Amino acid sequence: MTSGAGANKLQSRTRAVARPLATKLWTIEQSGYERLPDDGPAILCPNHISFLDSAFLMLTLPRNISFVGKAEYLDDWKTKYLFPALGMIPIDRSGGSKSQAALDTAEQVLRRGELFGIFPEGTRSRDGYLYKARTGAARLAMKIGCPVYPVGITGTDEIQPPDAKMPKLRRSCTIEIGRPIRPERYEGRGPEHLAWRSMMDEVMFEIREMTGQIYKNVYAGQSEAEEVVHSQVGSVSEHHDPAPDRALVAAG
Repeated sequence: MTSGAGANKLQSRTRAVARPLATKLWTIEQSGYERLPDDGPAILCPNHISFLDSAFLMLTLPRNISFVGKAEYLDDWKTKYLFPALGMIPIDRSGGSKSQAALDTAEQVLRRGELFGIFPEGTRSRDGYLYKARTGAARLAMKIGCPVYPVGITGTDEIQPPDAKMPKLRRSCTIEIGRPIRPERYEGRGPEHLAWRSMMDEVMFEIREMTGQIYKNVYAGQSEAEEVVHSQVGSVSEHHDPAPDRALVAAG
């Protein structure tokens, strides 16, 4: 792990070249971008409905952003060097100590005063529903003292659905940056793990308001029956387990 990990000049140069091309191939409607700070650390939490979500967000932002991405991208020669060079922070999705390196790198990015992006659902939604958030973003926000910005993305699943290999041209999508959610509002509200959960619940509520998605109060890929079991033991394990949140896992 190096102190310079994350987005760099290559992302800025790529944005300058690729943004004009992308806006000719697709209509990307933007709103709320004026809410983002001109400098200083911030976490962006988008919903995730397409492979293109992080790319389109990166291309339309005025600043560099580092995104968590699944470590499996490093196994493919097409993305092994390109994605990390563009600011992807690889994460081993098995969790525990293997995920800690990504958390540490994300913390470095934020402490340098940069933007960090993470999909709070942990993976792409293949059915269009909005799923329960993991608490990794809230943990980082409270540790660093930086705001979290909910991001609502619609239409990218029409451009490139989850299983499609290539995007469809001449389609449109919308990216909306929501109002900042600040960690100090949740400090001192009882046990830390409950504050994390409350903060991320607010993030998902704001995303739902922007996207109009139907919300399911279960983790992506988890059945409602599994969520009942998780809720019975989760408060105990989350309160006592210092390991990083497993769904600080971004999608592929």
